Amino acid sequence: MENNPSYWSCSIRNHIRQGSLRCALLAYKQTRHVGLYDSSVVPLLLKACAFLPFLHYVKTLHAESIKAGSGSDVIIGTALLTSYCKCDATRDARKLFDTMPERNVVTSNAMISGYLRNGDTGSASLVFEEMQGKTQVTWSQMIGGFARNGDIVTARRLFDEVPRELKDVLIWTVMVDGYARIGEMEAARGIFELMPERNCFVWSSMLYGYCKKGNIAEAEAVFSRVLVRNLEIWNSMIAGYVQNGFCEKALQAFEGMVAEGFEPDEFTVVSVLSACAQLGSLDVGKQIHHMIEHRGIAVNPFVLSGLIDMYAKCGDLVNARLVFEGFNERNIICWNAMISGFAINGKCREVLEFFGRMEDSNIRPDGITFLTVLSACAHGGLVREAFEVISKMEGYAIEIGIKHYGCMVDLLGRAGRLKDAYDLMVRMPVKPNDIVLGAMLGACRIHSDVNMAEQVMKLIHEDSVTGANSHNVLLSNIYATSEKWEKAERMRRIMVDGGSQKIPGCSSIIFSDYCGLK
Repeated sequence: MENNPSYWSCSIRNHIRQGSLRCALLAYKQTRHVGLYDSSVVPLLLKACAFLPFLHYVKTLHAESIKAGSGSDVIIGTALLTSYCKCDATRDARKLFDTMPERNVVTSNAMISGYLRNGDTGSASLVFEEMQGKTQVTWSQMIGGFARNGDIVTARRLFDEVPRELKDVLIWTVMVDGYARIGEMEAARGIFELMPERNCFVWSSMLYGYCKKGNIAEAEAVFSRVLVRNLEIWNSMIAGYVQNGFCEKALQAFEGMVAEGFEPDEFTVVSVLSACAQLGSLDVGKQIHHMIEHRGIAVNPFVLSGLIDMYAKCGDLVNARLVFEGFNERNIICWNAMISGFAINGKCREVLEFFGRMEDSNIRPDGITFLTVLSACAHGGLVREAFEVISKMEGYAIEIGIKHYGCMVDLLGRAGRLKDAYDLMVRMPVKPNDIVLGAMLGACRIHSDVNMAEQVMKLIHEDSVTGANSHNVLLSNIYATSEKWEKAERMRRIMVDGGSQKIPGCSSIIFSDYCGLK
């Protein structure tokens, strides 16, 4: 078997078919040790390299193709060019492109795609202008690429220049999606209504655009017009409801989707679990968990973090932890979900314990991880631990942002170290925002420190911070708590004269029963 090219070729193809890309590359390495070379598997291996991405393997395959005499093969050359671009090596790709003895439309499209992927619209335009035999793929790449890179005007110009015989449903869809992605829904609607035919993707793009802008009524109107819905359209509508806080409607839509015979996938359950988490619907969340297991839905890191988040926000940390511990391939999203779950339930020591476990597992914390841990320290009064945590941010080369500083100001203020909190606030490399100043004033109120509150208010008025009126309310309450009635009354007069008024609060109670979900 060792010297049988067919055996190794089948082995490599099977690995790639099963998604075992590293195993495919390892198998290829073994064939080279015994002196075998099969040019037919090189394009497949290059796709694997591009996906991982492994630039050094691409260069190795390139060199071996030249040695074997297949370097001039247009299929291998195009695969090499594509892989270089996906590994962010556009210079290498262009060098190859310029030296290829034979090029076709696919090769030119690959070069254009590579430039656009890396934001080089100028170079993409040069290749486009010189290209002969532009296809629908060429035009759609250019339109979509310019739209994604923020030049919607050029994207529209290109759309208008597409020859009539080439302007198929894909090109119309790319233009609609370009507008929808940046929230220009009037322009998107204008193109959408002119389309001679529509596919499922363009309906989903319209739903996405309206939901992103928070216009659920228009999204529902579009959804009601879809005569033949697929899973992607249902997922778009359900996700839109959840993202805009219409969680009850999301669950109702989910019921409707299942009633129409659609099998939920991992995208569906992530949205539905988020709806359960926001509503605190533990019973429904458990039914969704059972459905995931019963129907064999793939549990990727997003589904896993959705389950953890749902259980944690519903107060069931036992099941949240069981789900977490039962999954071996945990990434940063899963760790953040578990740490956040402990934090929102006030389990500060568990937050620190899992943060330590995360570091030991060689998963690199990100800015969200540190913000969650610092917030937990602030609520738990863990000053020493918070300083230890924030000192680690430099070691991970993570920028300390305004929210991280805000946690530290809040922590020091709660602990009664008002001067330290104030000194940190004025030394921050970023200007304190309304939330940080509010936390500082809140600490002054807790500890009845009128002098420090006045100092903070002086800073607020000097910097003309947005929301100064709301801080005036807080200062007035601090004066009142300290029995400085004259100053409290003076502040109230300032607020009345300045037109400040308290916005009345409102609340809602949800009575829903989704126990029918199976």
